[in-house]
Amino acid sequence: MPNRIKIIIKDKEIKAELFDTECAKKIYHSLPIESHINEWGDEFYFTIGINMPTDKTATTRVKAGDIGYWPPGDALAIFFGKTPISTGDDPVPASEVNVVGKLIDNPSVLKTLKGAKKIRIEKE
Repeated sequence: MPNRIKIIIKDKEIKAELFDTECAKKIYHSLPIESHINEWGDEFYFTIGINMPTDKTATTRVKAGDIGYWPPGDALAIFFGKTPISTGDDPVPASEVNVVGKLIDNPSVLKTLKGAKKIRIEKE
């Protein structure tokens, strides 16, 4: 059963869910998380203070709206469009991410929030 969360950037609340994996559960139980946003193309990533290895969901094939945990940076990544190494329309992470969730709301709303400095993730 997925766990519902909300992502807060500026005055926007974006609904999302975290999947039923060990990595996703650890993230969910550590909420709320507040962090500084980094951008890489149409990807927001930010450290969350959790250290987990890659798991069976690890991949470099993601879609806009996917949420991934990026082990090399102890970071969460939210994909909403092309990244600098994309060759098609889909985002491509810098290296494998554990797919831990997905946005329920339309990921294109994140394009309007580029340049934001802070992100907060809470249980819904």
